Amino acid sequence: MKLTILKEKLNRGIRTVERIAQKSLTLPILNNILIKGEKNFISLTTTNLEIGIRWWGLAKVEKEGEIIVPARLLSNLIELLPENSLELEKEELFLNIKSGKYKSRIKGFNPEEFPILPQVSQEEKITLDGQTFCQALSQVFEIASPSLARPEISGIFFQFQKEQMKIVATDSFRLGEKKIFLTSPLTNEYSLILPQLAAREIVNVFSEKEGEIRIYFSPNQILFESMLSETNHPQIHLVSRLIEGDFPDYQAIIPKKFETQIILSKNEFINQIKSASLFSGKISEVKLKIDPQKEKVEIFSQNPELGDYQSFLPGKIKGKAISISFNHRFLTDGLLKIKTPEVIFELTGEEEPAVLKPLGQEDYLYVVMPIKTS
Repeated sequence: MKLTILKEKLNRGIRTVERIAQKSLTLPILNNILIKGEKNFISLTTTNLEIGIRWWGLAKVEKEGEIIVPARLLSNLIELLPENSLELEKEELFLNIKSGKYKSRIKGFNPEEFPILPQVSQEEKITLDGQTFCQALSQVFEIASPSLARPEISGIFFQFQKEQMKIVATDSFRLGEKKIFLTSPLTNEYSLILPQLAAREIVNVFSEKEGEIRIYFSPNQILFESMLSETNHPQIHLVSRLIEGDFPDYQAIIPKKFETQIILSKNEFINQIKSASLFSGKISEVKLKIDPQKEKVEIFSQNPELGDYQSFLPGKIKGKAISISFNHRFLTDGLLKIKTPEVIFELTGEEEPAVLKPLGQEDYLYVVMPIKTS
């Protein structure tokens, strides 16, 4: 292998794939990057056996070939080199890197030892705006919580319907659902559970890239693809295994009616909840007392060792008066995911699920369980 590529481009590719090459004591081969020169492209590949990422960039390839080298060493070295073109050449099991007066030799390994990324059928695909998809995923994926007893709620549930897709996550105490409406109807419907780590990497890798993202399915794997702007060739492939099992019937958790509805300023609500959280106790409890007649919400917290807090928030309130308690972290997390200036807060009882929604939009909702006071 012998090729030439700009330092800036190679550095961008390494940053895209290196996070997956985590330090593994049981399988040291996973700490490496597979570098391949082929036709007019260089490709970089990493995997942790659950997720695999391959990045392509245009390069001047004089001789095709491949080698695997330690990811962290390569990343640190390229970062420190000057902003010039780099020459990469494989010599036996060494990677020679030249840049002006700089010359390095990295001891590599046999590329045949590197795991092969699984192939995903590309018969039917969904095409979405990449930034829109990543923003939607970021509103949901952090809610999921690792669970050995219930692995199905460790991931993100995707439900692809003919004209929309739903992205859902829950940890049993709260739930988020985001809808994206499709411009091209699907011929088939799908549902799957994506690991949380894969969702986080999708947001990290694709969120700042303009253009479309393509999604391909297979029974056990899913592929996310973006294209190079210079030519009709993939730039990034992210492949992830899927979590087996059935996601809970989450629709049964979402209240179908409410006893009290409040419209509030999102930022004011967040600020007062955060202030109250400073005085909350071991269970992170913040109490809300809703008064429809005075059209205000009282926010109260108390800690015997610190003191107490009380504030009032005006709002448009209809329905019954109610007193209810929440974990302030869960409440704040839901509010921060909402993008509109005002929020709708719907309550169904002191011990029943509550719903937060953006005012004027119907594509997102957040369900949070109250703290039982009895």
